[in-house]
Amino acid sequence: MSNQESHAFQAEIQQVLDIVIHSLYTDREVFVRELVSNAADACEKLRFIQSGGTSAIHQPDVAPAIQITAKPDAGTLSIADSGVGMTRDELVQNLGTIAHSGTKAFLRALADGAKSDARLIGQFGVGFYSAFMVARRVTVLSRSHQPDATGWRWTSEGAGGYSIEPAPDLPRGTTVLLELKDDSKEFAAKERIESVVQRYSNFVSFPIDVDGTRVNAVQAIWTRSKNDVTEDEYKAFYKFLGHDNDDPRYRLHFTADAPLAIQSVLFVPKQNLETLGLTRVDSEVNLHCRKVLIEPKAKGLFPEWLRFLKGVVDCEDLPLNVSRERMQDSALLRKLNRALTSKVLRFLAEEATKDPDAFDSFHSEFGRFLREGILSDHEHHEALSKLLRFQSSTLEPGKTTSLAAYVSRMPAEHKEIYFLHAPTREAALASPQHEVFAARNLEVLVLTDPADEFVLDRVGEFDGKKIVAAEKAELEVPLPDPAEGHLSPEQASALAEWLKSTLADAVSEVRVSKRLATSPVIAVDSDGFMTATMRRTLKAMNRDRKDAPPSSPDLEINPRHPLVSRLEGMRHKDADLASKAAAQLLDNARMAAGLLEDPRPMIQRMNQLLERILA
Repeated sequence: MSNQESHAFQAEIQQVLDIVIHSLYTDREVFVRELVSNAADACEKLRFIQSGGTSAIHQPDVAPAIQITAKPDAGTLSIADSGVGMTRDELVQNLGTIAHSGTKAFLRALADGAKSDARLIGQFGVGFYSAFMVARRVTVLSRSHQPDATGWRWTSEGAGGYSIEPAPDLPRGTTVLLELKDDSKEFAAKERIESVVQRYSNFVSFPIDVDGTRVNAVQAIWTRSKNDVTEDEYKAFYKFLGHDNDDPRYRLHFTADAPLAIQSVLFVPKQNLETLGLTRVDSEVNLHCRKVLIEPKAKGLFPEWLRFLKGVVDCEDLPLNVSRERMQDSALLRKLNRALTSKVLRFLAEEATKDPDAFDSFHSEFGRFLREGILSDHEHHEALSKLLRFQSSTLEPGKTTSLAAYVSRMPAEHKEIYFLHAPTREAALASPQHEVFAARNLEVLVLTDPADEFVLDRVGEFDGKKIVAAEKAELEVPLPDPAEGHLSPEQASALAEWLKSTLADAVSEVRVSKRLATSPVIAVDSDGFMTATMRRTLKAMNRDRKDAPPSSPDLEINPRHPLVSRLEGMRHKDADLASKAAAQLLDNARMAAGLLEDPRPMIQRMNQLLERILA
């Protein structure tokens, strides 16, 4: 007489099977990951019981491990573990009813909506049923770790029900045998299974053998204490994970219990591939849950501006969908993102203090990502601003300063941080905009990347000090005693009026400068907030737009400069020559400010002036 029992799936289980088989997974290979994950959990439970030392265990000398056997001729795949195993009642509860799987809760969550919401399934623990995507029949052979237990065979074709019967002489643990469908025979090939295991389950802490070959040889070093991992192990892990022949620039290995349980190892590469002319890089931080890969190059784990990081984040608190392809709780993802980002920013701040030279090297390579963060990430705005580095008018060439260090050197009476953009530091220090700062011995941040102006504009202020562009600074050069050849205030004012009339629409305004010491004129943007560099950058971005912002600057004149004094005299003697000289001075100023778009008229006029001088 047969001892086989036949049972119908509970209605909820059948619904789940229909959803998993037809609607849930976007890539069928993940069934291997799910079954290996279940096997690893069974091995972990056995290890926990063994660690207690109070319970007798069947076959105590058999170490927990996972064996995968692929038989292409038979079209079968089996995944066996030597973990805790299951009794008859546990098989029925875990695989046939809603008692432990959480299936009823899952279906309740779907009560409102369509099957497109099936991505929410995974937090309810029904990954086993993914086997039916590829198998026409699934057989589970299991023998509990309890000494007096017996073995059982559970069989189902996924259509309506299952059978269960005794299976004597089984070893401790569970074997899942899949008789593959005709369109899934690829999963009976050893090479195919090895590649899937290495992709998703490479860091499972128990041995995984495929047809007798160990496939998960790399250790999950992020789960070990930092004191137990050698420098060589970190380097080898980075090269394996990051596909990089260089050693990493920085390493951050940390464990956190709150607000989430996180274990992580993160690396900063030596080089920024985006600066090498390659395309925009993708994040190479993989998301794991208990050493099982959830999402390679995980999206949303870090903000976009931290995409240069490589490494692993393992979070035990994730409610996952059954396919483990996306975290279902976006609020939790935001919490994880916030915790990880704050940790990385604190780490970088510590490194900047510990080894400023090494951090300067990092900043020269990856500073553009921090600037991108300033422009796009309001939440971490303050921490990012502390990591910015700039050249300075008072430091040696090649040296950089933080905003905090700049503030520490400021005279007590000054309330503003000044910056000046130029193609090079040398050009900045030789520009007319720098003269007033040099005359007053004031430090100026030197920016050589046009984007830096937008970054500092977004920062706005630091440590209570407003950040101001040099050309917008309301400073005056200390006036020398009146000297022969200097224009009087009345003469300077009259010359300014004549220049505005003569230059017409080429300038927005002409005024007597209070900031010039050695240059005859200076061109500054006429906008009260925008600098010349900002306007030039925006114009380049809107090159094809007819409504691009105008570029007529304000012109300031230095009444103490010989050229300006002689121009005042020339305009009364030879108005034509004076007009050409005025236009030339304007173009000289525009060129110095980077506002001259077409130099051809200037060159032609210069040749005309030379003809008259050399006649």
